Amino acid sequence: MAVLGSLSAVRAAPWLWRRAAYAAAGLRGLCPGKGYAVGPAQVRTAQSLPTFGFLLDIDGVLVRGHRVIPAALDAFRRLLNAQGQLRVPVVFVTNAGNILQDSKAQELSALLGFKVEPDQVILSHSPMKLFSQYHGKRMLVSGQGPVVQNARALGFKNVVTVDELRVAFPVLDMVDLQRRPKTTPLPRNDFPAIEGVLLLGEPVRWETSLQLIMDVLLSNGNPGTGVATAPYPHLPVLASNMDLLWMAEAKMPSDNPMSDVYGANLFHRYLQMTQHERAKELGAGELWKQQPSAAQSCASILVCTGVYSPEAPGSTQPAQGEDEPPFHGHRDFSFSPGLIEASHIVNDVDEAVRLVFRKEGWAS
Repeated sequence: MAVLGSLSAVRAAPWLWRRAAYAAAGLRGLCPGKGYAVGPAQVRTAQSLPTFGFLLDIDGVLVRGHRVIPAALDAFRRLLNAQGQLRVPVVFVTNAGNILQDSKAQELSALLGFKVEPDQVILSHSPMKLFSQYHGKRMLVSGQGPVVQNARALGFKNVVTVDELRVAFPVLDMVDLQRRPKTTPLPRNDFPAIEGVLLLGEPVRWETSLQLIMDVLLSNGNPGTGVATAPYPHLPVLASNMDLLWMAEAKMPSDNPMSDVYGANLFHRYLQMTQHERAKELGAGELWKQQPSAAQSCASILVCTGVYSPEAPGSTQPAQGEDEPPFHGHRDFSFSPGLIEASHIVNDVDEAVRLVFRKEGWAS
């Protein structure tokens, strides 16, 4: 789950929402759009269609563990129309990855009281659908829950689990003394080489997963053979849910401002950069010929129902004697202090929805 309770309001080009609106109204010829619905009369008026949507974090924004935060129910009373359909696009994002997309949608539907479609849910590993160059490779998958089903749903066609690898090479799993083989098994040379590692969240038995993953990397995917020198570069490792800090119902949160607000602001910076680069490449006079990008901006809104508290000093403050706060983000991200500051700070998600509606000129 996410560390900070936050959500993002995304502004998009009218053509994107209009395309989804036509599809929602049952008109043919356009790709399907789910997540909100409008009537046929609204389709004829572009001004009546939303040009914004919400990316909602789940833990700390909508729920705390398995309990719905009351403000979330108030927020969705504003977001839903009289028929129980969303008035504006809403997508649910979460660092969870130990559940199927369909199951998470059903879980949210039961908690929030309206039907959430599976394609409205983005799990921590959902972006791995884009890594098509690895989908045909033999991948060692680690995590918990339905890891094989999740891997296949992402497009990976040839996966082997840590348990399958442990059974094939029992002498490698040596941390748990109770599971060490009593006799030395015959070496195997019929096990197909592993071509990459897929991490779909935290495993249950860390020691086994860490040991076997290291053995796969050091042996270049052939743990049944010896290795003279460690290969470099090693096999690809695709990892999701690098953020292992969250709150749920526990009273011992660990605050990491890099997970939600930083990501939303980084996404906004990327959108501005791509628009600027497109303007330089095409020239201002030719911009109208270019189909606009789906999203144009992203505003981060921090709520106080999660880890964040305005009264308590957080880890976003510099330590004594330091000029800037410590960086707890991904190693591939360069640190920019301005990206950890939310665009808005509100009490809860209902206040956030009212804020966005007011700024967009929508009745709440």
